[in-house]
Amino acid sequence: MRGGYVGTAPDAAVAVVALSLSGLRAASRRFDNIEVAQFVYLLLHNEKIRDVIDTIGKKAVLILGRFTAERKAVLDALREELRKRDYLPILFDFDVPATRDITETVSLLARMARFVVADITDAKSIPQELAVIVPDLPSVPVQPLLLEGSTEYGMFEHFKRYPWVLETYSYPSSERLIAGLAEHVIDPPENYARSVRE
Repeated sequence: MRGGYVGTAPDAAVAVVALSLSGLRAASRRFDNIEVAQFVYLLLHNEKIRDVIDTIGKKAVLILGRFTAERKAVLDALREELRKRDYLPILFDFDVPATRDITETVSLLARMARFVVADITDAKSIPQELAVIVPDLPSVPVQPLLLEGSTEYGMFEHFKRYPWVLETYSYPSSERLIAGLAEHVIDPPENYARSVRE
């Protein structure tokens, strides 16, 4: 694969990639960015996609929660600490893709994740997100978090019957959450994932 940027500014850049199709002819495709071009290349040369899926499935962690200023600071701290521990944290704080709604996007990301961390403190969209994740993904453990002094939302007890929804960890502060990350946030879903695969 050969590729490069064409354009005058990074946001006006167009990735031009020459792909060899069936070894018979070369075809050029235009993509909005190099990342899309790389992904399309993987799809066309799908013998490599298994490695990509395996890597994502071993390292991706979907982080769910509220995006108020106070709650977002906790989620950002989780993301940074997970990154330091060689995970690929996915915090859904970006624009919704044009071809999918929020629920579909969250479901897609959860299907790729090793595990899900769900801060259910002051939950708003999490009930809907968990409703599409939990029943269908027994191989993806969910580690619920809750700020001490808060209460679980009313219908959360429904998810406790699923063994892959782990015991809720109540944390006293974001600092203590980060300090106990391995013991309370990483180890429980990792142990569950290992037990399912054995």
